[in-house]
Amino acid sequence: MSLLEIRGLTVAMGVQEILHGVDLDVPERGIVAVLGSNGVGKTTLMRAISGIYRAKAGTIRFKGEDITRLKSNEIVARGLLQSPEGRQIFSPMSVRENLVIGGGRHGLAELDRVLALFPKLGERMGQVAGSLSGGEQQMLCIARALMAKPSILLLDEPSLGLAPKFVKGIFDLVSQIRQEGLSILIVEQNAKAALRIADRAAVLDGGRIIMEGEAAALADDPRIVEAYLGGHAHAI
Repeated sequence: MSLLEIRGLTVAMGVQEILHGVDLDVPERGIVAVLGSNGVGKTTLMRAISGIYRAKAGTIRFKGEDITRLKSNEIVARGLLQSPEGRQIFSPMSVRENLVIGGGRHGLAELDRVLALFPKLGERMGQVAGSLSGGEQQMLCIARALMAKPSILLLDEPSLGLAPKFVKGIFDLVSQIRQEGLSILIVEQNAKAALRIADRAAVLDGGRIIMEGEAAALADDPRIVEAYLGGHAHAI
């Protein structure tokens, strides 16, 4: 059984359907990447899993439990955490205060483990979060989610807006986090970086999964190469 199992997920905004019967699985200790361009429903998918958006139809099961109708805080309490698109940190607060908030009922129990993954944040604990570089803010956003000791981490466009020199570092960190025993669902426009670290991948287009399989196989698929990798499969 998958850790996260999505079946027939349909999400609408008013009368407009954004997702149309999406099926997706995330195994334990695995990384699954969802690829797609802007406006295809990637963020809607993440917000529906997190309980921010309500499903019109379908089911979302986490650890075997149907969480489709649960509130966001109830989903978080069960160990499903999201690092949202756009580095939504608490900018006026310090790095430490952001991490404390992320810890919630766990408090600072995970602080040493998290700072071992993000040593740069350890050097900036008293610094105002909004003064960090873009790459450091993204690290803080992910670290804040890890403070709640999740079983699965949802990453929404972690490389968005980052300078190229920071992108590889972020994805290397994602791989390292998986080694800590977490499952990861990542949605990304940067197909090259996502496919490099993922075990499996799916392509979302027009609110539907149109292709999925082993990440390595998709990286060599001519359709993926042409649409997302600039025509160069060997770039992976």
